[in-house]
Amino acid sequence: MYQWSVVPLCLLLIGSSVGQYEPTWESVDSRPLPEWFDQAKFGIFIHWGVFSVPSYGSEWFWWYWQGRKFPSYVNFMEQNYPPDFSYENFASQFRAEFFDPKEWVDIFASSGAKYIVLTTKHHEGFTLWGSKYSWMWNAVDVGPKRDLVDEIATALRAHSDLRLGLYHSLFEWFNPLFKADADKSFKTNVFPTTKTLPELYEIVNQYKPELLWSDGDGDAPDSYWNSTGFLAWLYNESPVRDTVVTNDRWGYGTICNHGGYYTCTDRYNPGHLLKHKWESCMSMDKKSWGYRREAKFSDYLTIEQLIASLVETVSCGGNLLLNVGPTHDGRIMPIFEERLRQMGQWLKVNGEAIYNSSAWRVQNDTVTPGVWYTANQKNAIYAIFLSWPDNGYIVLSDPVVSSSKTQVMYTVDIEKESKCNN
Repeated sequence: MYQWSVVPLCLLLIGSSVGQYEPTWESVDSRPLPEWFDQAKFGIFIHWGVFSVPSYGSEWFWWYWQGRKFPSYVNFMEQNYPPDFSYENFASQFRAEFFDPKEWVDIFASSGAKYIVLTTKHHEGFTLWGSKYSWMWNAVDVGPKRDLVDEIATALRAHSDLRLGLYHSLFEWFNPLFKADADKSFKTNVFPTTKTLPELYEIVNQYKPELLWSDGDGDAPDSYWNSTGFLAWLYNESPVRDTVVTNDRWGYGTICNHGGYYTCTDRYNPGHLLKHKWESCMSMDKKSWGYRREAKFSDYLTIEQLIASLVETVSCGGNLLLNVGPTHDGRIMPIFEERLRQMGQWLKVNGEAIYNSSAWRVQNDTVTPGVWYTANQKNAIYAIFLSWPDNGYIVLSDPVVSSSKTQVMYTVDIEKESKCNN
């Protein structure tokens, strides 16, 4: 059983930052996005935690069982576990005995992804590192008895093409410190000053991620979380101040309004070009981010659907963050691995139209459906089409062709690459 603890924040809170950025949204939002993120285009999301033990329904298992008390979750527990079984009991079963970080990195690298984002702590509050602010509710004290974040970070950094990203939930469903602050309409901030912020400083200083994926504001405003104060420190003084990228989930109302890049909603797909850099986070499993034992084959997106999502996202100026849910014992199931390796095979042929590309003046063809455009810095335009026409011809209405200067080098299809000499 884990216990909640209050730890003094001491010198971690900053009243003001020494450096270029001030603790205001106007200031931190003015920071240019590090170039590597826009160039990367494709990343892997990893949802892994105590919720991977019941592996039923969703990674929100605890909340749906004991918060919302959904009948299917309540019945699942009544039929499979003794009456006195608590969610905390699942932690000892989260042993990660088959977890091999090198194997994971090999799979991620084979997918063609350029960064990964690991859930270091989801809304359940369990940390995948031995946080001193989460006593007896972390992967070093309970379950694996291993620092899973460090193992993944170490394996990842041995592979030069992959960058480390860390997900961290601001709030925790059942933490009494957060509930006490919420009961006072967030006019007190005991929870962020003794739990959330110390953890954020801890993972940044200890693991030096190049992407920080914040989530879970619990309907509390950014002022409660001291988000701008933390981001000013991150951009001015942290060990990753020059390369770190952040998202937009830093308090109620900040999503799609503030932050390094926008996520807006899960599985976001605007279908048009945005003025601000954005990312679409989506899961291969249509119903869950965490692994589900009851998932059916039809619940998983096909490789054709995943490639279409990547192409549409990149054409509209976004990055795709594709999620996998490992099992509680540390395995990436074959269907996830197959999809990732298939994605990598496609990118080996067609990656020139994806990596380091930019949005063109139009995103999809105005006449021929299923054709999406990207461009590069050498004035090359890529037309990516998602199916091969029965008549063998593709009509492109938007490129303006000059007979003396235009060269058509090749077109790209999911199944084949065909070269032209016109």
